[in-house]
Amino acid sequence: MSGMRAETAVPASAVLGEGPTWDAAAGRLVWVDILASRVHTFDPATGARTVLATEQHVGAAKPRASGGLVVNLRDGIGLYDADGRFRWLRHQAVPGRRGNDAAVAPDGTLWAGTMRYDEAPGGGTLERLAPDGRARTVLDGVTVSNGTGWSPDGRRLYYVDSPTRRLDVFDVRADGLPTGRRPLAEVEPGAGYPDGLTVDADGCVWVALWDGGAVRRYTPEGALDRALELPVRRPTACAFGGAGLRDLYITTARAGLTAPRQPAGSLLVLRDAGRGLCGPPFAG
Repeated sequence: MSGMRAETAVPASAVLGEGPTWDAAAGRLVWVDILASRVHTFDPATGARTVLATEQHVGAAKPRASGGLVVNLRDGIGLYDADGRFRWLRHQAVPGRRGNDAAVAPDGTLWAGTMRYDEAPGGGTLERLAPDGRARTVLDGVTVSNGTGWSPDGRRLYYVDSPTRRLDVFDVRADGLPTGRRPLAEVEPGAGYPDGLTVDADGCVWVALWDGGAVRRYTPEGALDRALELPVRRPTACAFGGAGLRDLYITTARAGLTAPRQPAGSLLVLRDAGRGLCGPPFAG
């Protein structure tokens, strides 16, 4: 693993690339450029790419069981049908706030994070959205709601509020809600901030380090298992995809960098990095 090098899967100039997700039904990777209001797709088997322009900043886009996408927008959660038609699932505009990272739980609900544009402490939330749009606030008082993921057996929830520098873990109750929040691992000062994450088939957690130029893998016990350097300063999130879910795709950002150069803003890939999990689509 020490000799593994990241390749550019999709050359791009994303302002704030984020949220890679493998769409198993379509055999493609879905990712977003938040501040450019774009949803991108990439088929690694054919090289085919698409771009969908959204009317608002888009924090995350996830596949739906019925086809199309669910999107975490500035003013709430929206649905794109397979034919491209859009409608709101839950519209809740809060001045100065936008949607950020999101994830789909084993039960098919969407867990959508928010944050303030000015990153004011405590200005964000994490909400659980049912397929019919009913929402429940799972966490409030967070600052930059970021990576969210579940253990292979669904009994643990992993979560990142980036300014804390921590990767936290919860136990998952029978009703799907989290309890018993505690730190699993902490990123030391100078090594960047934990951002988006994914859980692999071994139950380990991969985390992208914003301003740290790396992705790390932590064991379920919180031990640092791998640290892989990247040719960019601001990786944002990671997800397994491709044949056998063995390639780790990594989104990156150019936002806030002076005279950024490629591959900043591109979609990167670490070939044969591990074994991913096939996540469920949103049930709505």
